[in-house]
Amino acid sequence: MDNPVAANVLGTAGAVCWSIQLIPQIVINYRRHHTVGLQPSMMLLWAFAGVPLGIYNIVSGFNIALQIQPQILTFLSLLTWAQCHYYSSKWSLQKCVFVTSAIGMVLGGLEAGLIFALRIPKRDGLQWPLTLMAVLSAVFLSLGVLRHYWDIYTHKTVRGISFLFVFIDALGDLTSLVSIFFEKHTDVLGMVIYGSELVLWIGVMACGGWFNLKPWVERWLKRKRQEGSQMMDMEQDQSRRGNAVMEHNMPSSTSVFRTPSLEDNVVVRREGRSNEIEV
Repeated sequence: MDNPVAANVLGTAGAVCWSIQLIPQIVINYRRHHTVGLQPSMMLLWAFAGVPLGIYNIVSGFNIALQIQPQILTFLSLLTWAQCHYYSSKWSLQKCVFVTSAIGMVLGGLEAGLIFALRIPKRDGLQWPLTLMAVLSAVFLSLGVLRHYWDIYTHKTVRGISFLFVFIDALGDLTSLVSIFFEKHTDVLGMVIYGSELVLWIGVMACGGWFNLKPWVERWLKRKRQEGSQMMDMEQDQSRRGNAVMEHNMPSSTSVFRTPSLEDNVVVRREGRSNEIEV
């Protein structure tokens, strides 16, 4: 389905999603000053995945948005990886900057060299080197997400990862996947790259719904039931108090109009009579 406009629009949407996907995670890491639950190996694998993915997209002649997309993925992944070591491994800022910059330069040089190298076999009709790049990128991306599955299985919760990041990344995979349908030639390997990660992210969101959202909803419902029960108890208690006031034994009619002065007169009369008797 050859539609360059749709391919560029969707590819741009995917690139935008991948440009901002890790920003929520980076912001959360900075605010809470820890990266507990976030797997540094996942971030490093994603940084590696950006190299073969960039090679494949550029040599295959995909739209410009899909060519830029892997470079952004590598940069943000390395930045998040540095955060993991800064907060969890207690690396110094200088060490984080030096090591991350060194890895970034090595990966950038490797990608640039392989782009020029693999254009030659592509012109000669040799396809397997590009196929290898597609497979490597899919494997690195999938292994990165699967590393988080192990943490979910171990701790029975989805921890340390921003669900906003997961949603944006999955949306980027989806739009990139659909954009390939509108290229001149439908690229099955490109579809596998983005489709495999999309499926894995859907699985992470499902685990989040089961381990995180479900207990939260159950606690919320339990709290609401307790509040309702307490309200009913208070109403019943107030009702019982009202009935007790209505059922209280009232004084007799002879004592209703009794006053202190009247009681004093009675006492005086009784004393006078007693005196009369004694006399």
